[in-house]
Amino acid sequence: MKKNPIPVLFVLVVSAFSSCVVLSPKKHNALLAQRDSLSLGWEAARARIVSLEEEIASLKSDTSSLHARIAGLEGNVTGLNENLNSLRSNSSSEISRLSADLQKREARLKEVEEILRKRDEATNALRDKLQKALLGFQQSGLSVDIRDGKVYVSLTDKLLFSSGSIVIDDRGKLALQELAKVLKTQPEINISVEGHTDNQRVVNLGQIKDNWDLSVLRATSVVRFLTEGEKIENNRITATGKGEYQPIEQGSTPDARSRNRRIEIVLSPKLDELYNLIK
Repeated sequence: MKKNPIPVLFVLVVSAFSSCVVLSPKKHNALLAQRDSLSLGWEAARARIVSLEEEIASLKSDTSSLHARIAGLEGNVTGLNENLNSLRSNSSSEISRLSADLQKREARLKEVEEILRKRDEATNALRDKLQKALLGFQQSGLSVDIRDGKVYVSLTDKLLFSSGSIVIDDRGKLALQELAKVLKTQPEINISVEGHTDNQRVVNLGQIKDNWDLSVLRATSVVRFLTEGEKIENNRITATGKGEYQPIEQGSTPDARSRNRRIEIVLSPKLDELYNLIK
């Protein structure tokens, strides 16, 4: 431990005076300056010591806080390791379950795809049969095409009806008879008969008030012919009227209106097997 310089200086001064040594003013001033310098150094050292003690206290506090944080983190790590071990122990059984579920879903998807493939094959084959059977009527306003997995047989009104009439004429009956021959060989096919009109208002047609009436009555005329005349099963067939609201040709030219006045016979395969799969 360092000795206090102030007492030493005091002893020196006293000794100097006690020995009756007369100091010159220059030496006296030098001694005073040395005393003041030593005093200032002492005060600076004391201030530095206080500052270091405060820093030590702060470091001890920080160290304690860090120890607490480390302890908390170690606890978290322990908890995470326990969770990880638990997940690892359960992962094998969970992966096995998910794999089994995935295999079932893939098998079900293959079944659905196979049914849809068969449906598409049947739809294409039906279209081909109808096109062949109705070939002689295609120049008279009949067409056969596939839309959304269904076969559409479209017959313009001039092939089936006189203007404003709901009575099927002879040419139309011949076309429906050929259609019925094919339908009788396809009992798995559902039949929907849709009546369509143009956008011209109905005038002077007696009981027929508007295009709704005209489209519905023409559809039911076709249904009656197919069920009563051609013996198509009633539970396979429905009649609907669409009026003027589902045109296939925009515009009001005579040709556009003629194309919109039509009967569409929509043929769709029964999908009971598919519906059972996706329940």
